[in-house]
Amino acid sequence: MSKRSKSLVSLRKQPKQARSNELVAIILEAAIQVLAREGASRFTTARVAERSGVSVGSIYQYFPNKASILFRLQCDEWKQTTEMLREILEDKSHPPLKRLRTLVHAFLKSECDEASMRIALSDAAPLYRDAPETQEAMAEGQRIFQAFFRELLPDLPQKAFDQTTDLVTTTLSEVGKRFSEEPRTPVEIASYADAMADMLCVYLSDLPKQASPQTR
Repeated sequence: MSKRSKSLVSLRKQPKQARSNELVAIILEAAIQVLAREGASRFTTARVAERSGVSVGSIYQYFPNKASILFRLQCDEWKQTTEMLREILEDKSHPPLKRLRTLVHAFLKSECDEASMRIALSDAAPLYRDAPETQEAMAEGQRIFQAFFRELLPDLPQKAFDQTTDLVTTTLSEVGKRFSEEPRTPVEIASYADAMADMLCVYLSDLPKQASPQTR
């Protein structure tokens, strides 16, 4: 039964009227404040209700449990990240490596700006990470990355291509997470982003040269 409850993370009903949308926005803003103040371990629907001034019953009209509230906050963050990826990586007015460099700078800045919320949502991830909705929410960002890397490395064999995309995306994610665990100045962020972008650009530029005729 507990396993099934973890998958109930979608909105119970979609707000259709302006008043309903406003109510959901109030609930989510209160949830952000509760999460930032209490952390994932002490996050409850009752605390969100108290903070928002909305009754628990009214919250349950839209969110079946606390996991669904946290999942919505996480989805909103994923949506922002996906839009950032799309805006930067699909802008073909710039060459691919310049787009990648821009993305590294934007991503590290975003990770530092939202560090406290990201850490709290990461702690809450066990509540919803196995839900089918989680995979669906992440799929679009993965598609954008895949299309970008195929544009950058059109002739790379599939096995090497899969390894490369996994290595770069994992590096971005893990480095961003660790780097943002401490407060950073704009100068520190820019310097670190430059170094990371240099490293990735050199690596990706050398890949086509390393591909042997036998693997093509």
